[in-house]
Amino acid sequence: MTTLRLVVMGVSGCGKTSVGHGLAARLGLPMIDGDDLHLPESIARMRAGQPLEDADRWPWLERIGKRLADSRVGLVVACSALRRSYRDRIRQHAAGVRFLFLDGPFDMVAQRLAQRTGHYMPPSLLDSQFRTLERPDAQETDVFTLEIDRPVSELVDAAIEALPSFATALHK
Repeated sequence: MTTLRLVVMGVSGCGKTSVGHGLAARLGLPMIDGDDLHLPESIARMRAGQPLEDADRWPWLERIGKRLADSRVGLVVACSALRRSYRDRIRQHAAGVRFLFLDGPFDMVAQRLAQRTGHYMPPSLLDSQFRTLERPDAQETDVFTLEIDRPVSELVDAAIEALPSFATALHK
């Protein structure tokens, strides 16, 4: 059995952290919120309503990839990974990583962000997140997608159910 290294990805407010914690608990794995690996300068930019640039993201994505690669027991990480090049950067550091893409419509995510408190990411940056988002295509065989139109517990159940067949497909 290979060590599970899983990135729960999507735009801000899609449920990455909640689903990530749920998956980690069910799988008996540690979980890291990628937000905690941002540099203070990046957090300050986002808090001020300024979207990050790739130069801000590359070192952050490398830190995430290295954390995944260094995990001997497996790891779940919540990380936006919005572009394929960002996912590729993580893959460069963490061979065998898998991605769970939490996808949903702008209006639903915007409503969730409006209700969220205590997070540095302002709802005003959601437009830039959706503009940046490159939805995974069929060539990215290490990504599976779940629509976020159901409760977190159901998303966790669906992800747990999908993991065995997803892992099998990867090893064919």
